[in-house]
Amino acid sequence: MNGRLKVDGWLRRVEFALLPAACVLCGAAAVDRDLCAGCAADLVPNRRCCARCAIPLESGALCGPCAKRAPPQTSAWVPFVYGAPIDTLLTRLKFGGDLAAGRVLAEVALARRANDAPLPDALVPVPLHASRLRERGYNQSLELARAWSRALRVPLAADALVRTRATPPQTGLSALERRRNLRGALAVVAPLPRRVAIVDDVMTTGTTLRESARALRRAGCVHVEVWAVARAPRVGKTGA
Repeated sequence: MNGRLKVDGWLRRVEFALLPAACVLCGAAAVDRDLCAGCAADLVPNRRCCARCAIPLESGALCGPCAKRAPPQTSAWVPFVYGAPIDTLLTRLKFGGDLAAGRVLAEVALARRANDAPLPDALVPVPLHASRLRERGYNQSLELARAWSRALRVPLAADALVRTRATPPQTGLSALERRRNLRGALAVVAPLPRRVAIVDDVMTTGTTLRESARALRRAGCVHVEVWAVARAPRVGKTGA
């Protein structure tokens, strides 16, 4: 358990003792972080994965594509494999306006981060275009980044990376179409430290995070990590 996570303090434990919570997934009595023991056990940790893109691996430190051609990001921290039941929480956060689901995702992810893991100097959420933000009302990546920023005491650069043009949703696009869709659509508009982490909710093909990393590297960031809650083992229907 990550000792730096503020929600694991005594106030949180007292809250659970006095007001037993219901699991946000099935409604049963929650044991911790608003999940019951069964639903918490169903989360699939991304234990063995590529150090650069977090794709699940059977062996080795790097996947074939990253070994052949290094991606723009330096490393990746993505603690879960995308699938049931974490996909339900991610969908509720991204499309259902369920910020409680986002809080649970932020907490269970940080619980799998080592206490001594090096931290970046700033967290940079993947941005939404202004038109998409008005439509949705919030940015799910910013909600996760805000929670991690508070818990880890890492500065949040909420507006440093922007989308310069509206792009169609990535859902349903091929890997090539995703790359073309985002080409030139991201830009850094504020100073950033040399070591940063880009934050997104889910990493599917990794296109959005790679394009974000490229924009940050062009702006002078030397060490660029990618952080997300879950990694799809193959191209799926949801994600970035």
